[in-house]
Amino acid sequence: MSIKKVSFRNKLAYGFGAVSFGTVTNGFDYFFLIFYSQILGVDAHLVGLALLIALIVDSLSDPIIGYLSDNTHSRWGRRHPFMYAAVIPVSVAYYFIWNPPASLSGNELFPFILVMAIGVRTLITLFEIPNSALIAEMTEDYDERTSILSYRFFFGWVAGVGMGFYAFTFLLVPTETIANGLFNIAGFGEMGLTAAVVIFIAILTSSIGTHNLIPYMNPPPSRATLSIQRIYREIFETLRNRSFIALFSAALMGAIGTGIAAGLFTYINSFFWGFSTIQVGQLNASIIISALIALLISPTISHRLGKKHAAIIIGLLAFTIMPITVLLRLLGVMPENGDPQLFPLMLIITVVDVSLIISYQTITTSMIADLVEDSEVQTGRRSEGIFFASMTFIKKFVQGFGVLMATTILTMAQFPAGAAPGEVPSDALFRLGAYYVPTVVAVWMLMIVFISKYNVSRETHNANLSKLGRNSVDTR
Repeated sequence: MSIKKVSFRNKLAYGFGAVSFGTVTNGFDYFFLIFYSQILGVDAHLVGLALLIALIVDSLSDPIIGYLSDNTHSRWGRRHPFMYAAVIPVSVAYYFIWNPPASLSGNELFPFILVMAIGVRTLITLFEIPNSALIAEMTEDYDERTSILSYRFFFGWVAGVGMGFYAFTFLLVPTETIANGLFNIAGFGEMGLTAAVVIFIAILTSSIGTHNLIPYMNPPPSRATLSIQRIYREIFETLRNRSFIALFSAALMGAIGTGIAAGLFTYINSFFWGFSTIQVGQLNASIIISALIALLISPTISHRLGKKHAAIIIGLLAFTIMPITVLLRLLGVMPENGDPQLFPLMLIITVVDVSLIISYQTITTSMIADLVEDSEVQTGRRSEGIFFASMTFIKKFVQGFGVLMATTILTMAQFPAGAAPGEVPSDALFRLGAYYVPTVVAVWMLMIVFISKYNVSRETHNANLSKLGRNSVDTR
């Protein structure tokens, strides 16, 4: 039983849960590689390998957690027991990621970062998958789902970039003995403490704030004897849905592209464009404006164009704008580093581009929710957890390959380890941009091709609700 219109309070509580995942993801995507490689001296390929192994190990648990949350019987419903269980351990583990033992240095840190990365990734999954799956139960309305998810992506992005802005502006700053704030190790430790507190508050707030919805959620199926064979048989039966395969393939390409872009984010901004840590912090802060724009436009665009067409159009724009700026620099069109016009120009481009990226993510996630009823018509089972876990699985499983590709680009560009911004040879910077642009654009365009194969429209969704004996109302 779902609610057609969800209260503003519940939308906020559900959306606020993304603060935890946004904070964790931001740390891994934008700080982890440079912290352990450039600052603590671990070989870049070992850091990439640690992330890859951690993501693979973690991703294998995702379908299991999704399945268990679909089939859990408790007085707190199917999802909330997992959400409450994650709050303390993930917060503590994330703190230690940024406060490694002082007795270890260089490549000696590899076992530590491997174990901690696996632990944090798995623990945040314990919250993220059940929490994400709530959207398909909160409402079955085609447009309301996008509206609710726009809050989730708003909070997720604001948390990630807010932490980045805070770190670059107040923590990763120069001192009397440290000329470049990126090498301020104590600042990273303080970032870990702050982030751990934020994660704790976000998970607890979202869990308590959606607790009143438990009576309206769908009940679990009848109790049955579980086995690994039965779990995976039902998972694969559910995931044979053709539209799911299209989204799954698109997510695979998107995760690789995100891994490349995120892994090289600091390199592109601090080294390629020559921005200071303060300027990078301002770029991060500007994304809050992007998130607000996306919050406002995503439901409208989805409602007017339909989710599939909206995702294709927005995606084509969102994932080409930023690589084009790098290409224009290689062609000598963009202002040179240090030119007073460069940073304001990139600031405006970032606001526009990221707002489109967030809108794309919001709409494609709403497309996942619509698969629940499409699959229920085919299998007779509601599998919210499995669908969202599978998307999380592929993002984690292959994003590590994206990060590994990012480290490969650095290696091919002959990017000097330990070099500070301004010390990297111009030919290395040129090679960085020349390898980055075609690689990331090719991957993202494949993502758009797969999105075009998705076939659950508004009409299909309403027809599915009718087949299931539920009221469907077109609110256009």
